[in-house]
Amino acid sequence: MQHAEPRSRVVRPALWRVALFRLALALGSSMLAGCASLMSTAAVPAPPALFEDQLFAAPASPVSVEHIFAVSPAMQAYLQREISHNLLHKDLRRVLFEALYRKDKLQLEYDAAVTRDAAQTFEARSGNCLSLAIMTAALARELHLNVQFQQVQVDDSWSRTGGLYFASNHVNLTLHQPRNDLRNGAGMDLSTPLTVDFVPITAQAREHATPLDENTIIAMYLNNRAAELLAQGQRDAAYWHARKAIEQAPGFLHAYNTLAVIYQHHGQLGAAERTLRYALQQRPESVIVLSNLAQTLETLGQPAQLAEAAQLRSTLARLEPEPPFYYFNLGQAALRSGDLQRARSLFKRELARVPDYHEFHFWLAVTDYRLGELREADAHMVLALANSTTRSDHALYAAKLDKLRAIEAGSLPK
Repeated sequence: MQHAEPRSRVVRPALWRVALFRLALALGSSMLAGCASLMSTAAVPAPPALFEDQLFAAPASPVSVEHIFAVSPAMQAYLQREISHNLLHKDLRRVLFEALYRKDKLQLEYDAAVTRDAAQTFEARSGNCLSLAIMTAALARELHLNVQFQQVQVDDSWSRTGGLYFASNHVNLTLHQPRNDLRNGAGMDLSTPLTVDFVPITAQAREHATPLDENTIIAMYLNNRAAELLAQGQRDAAYWHARKAIEQAPGFLHAYNTLAVIYQHHGQLGAAERTLRYALQQRPESVIVLSNLAQTLETLGQPAQLAEAAQLRSTLARLEPEPPFYYFNLGQAALRSGDLQRARSLFKRELARVPDYHEFHFWLAVTDYRLGELREADAHMVLALANSTTRSDHALYAAKLDKLRAIEAGSLPK
C-alpha cells in the first residue's frame, strides 16, 4: 500500500472543529477520575537533560505564566456592568455564561489561528477553545466560583500548516457555586456542577472527562504557543515556550513531542531523538511520537537507525494503518500528476473520514472546478467556508466562492 506519511506531528490541546461558534451548557454528574492519553497528569520522572539552551537565542524576557489567567480592568468593568446587578435569586454560573456567550452580549468569534491568554481573548472577542476556556475560568474566579478543567475523551482532530501536522484535543470546564453563597435564594440546587463546552460532545464523552490541574492547563497554553510560533518560523521563541511547558507540568507529554519537533526543524536530530525516546518510554504506543521518531531516524540515515525506523513503521502500520491526511496526501499527488478523477475519489474518501475539515472541501472544490463540475465545486466551497477555523481561511474561501459564482453566472471566463 502506498503510504502518505505526514512530515512532523505537533499536538495542540485545544479542540477546533467548525468555524460556527457552538457552545453547550449542561448540568452533569460528578467527574470521574481516570487515565487520559498523553494528557496524563500522573507523576512521572523528572525529565533528563533534554534541554539544549545553548542552541537557541535567549528571549528578551523569560517566558512568564502570570498573565495567562490575569483579569484586565476591562474584564472587571464588564463583570461589574453585566453581573453585579443581576444576582438576586439567580444561579451566578448561568448569569456569567449568558453574559459571555449570548449573541447580543460579547459577540465572541471562534478563531483557531492563535492561542490567547484571558485578557487578550476578551479584548479580541475571539479565540480557540483553550483561549475561551481560560477566559471563562478567569472571569469565574473573579466571581469566586470554583472552576475545574477537564480533558474530554474524544478522537483527535487534525489540521496542518506547511510541513507541520497538528492534533487537537478537547478541554472543557465545570463551574461550581460556593456552598455558602446565599444570593441564589432558598431551594435552588447548586450541588451539581455546570459544564461549559465549546463544541458539542456526547453525554458519554462528558461523563468520562478527566480532571486537569491548572499547571497542566498552563502547559497546554505554552505548548500551543510553541506550536504556533514554530509554524511561523520563530524557532527560538518556540523552544522557550516548549521548555517552559515541560517545567510547568513534567507529566504533560505532548510538550516533549513539540520540543522534539522544534529540534528537528532546528537541525538538531540527536536532541530530537533523545527527546522522543524519553516520551516513548512514558507512552510506548503513541502514534505521534512513533511517527516523529521514525522520521528522525530515517533522516539520520545510518543503517542501524534505518533498520529501527523500519520496525517503527511496521508498528505504526499496525496501530494506524491509514494515518491522518492519508487519502488527502494521495489525492494531492494525483492532482499534481493530472489524474483528476483519482484525486476526486481520494479527496472524497478523506472527507468520508473527516466530513467537516475545511481544506478537504476546498481541494475537492478545486478538483471539481477543473473537471467542469461547477455546481459541485460551489457546494464544496460553501462547506469549506462554513467549516473554516481562522479569519484568513474564511476570507480566502469567501473570495474563491465569489469568483466561482461569477464564473457560474458567466460574468468571468473560466
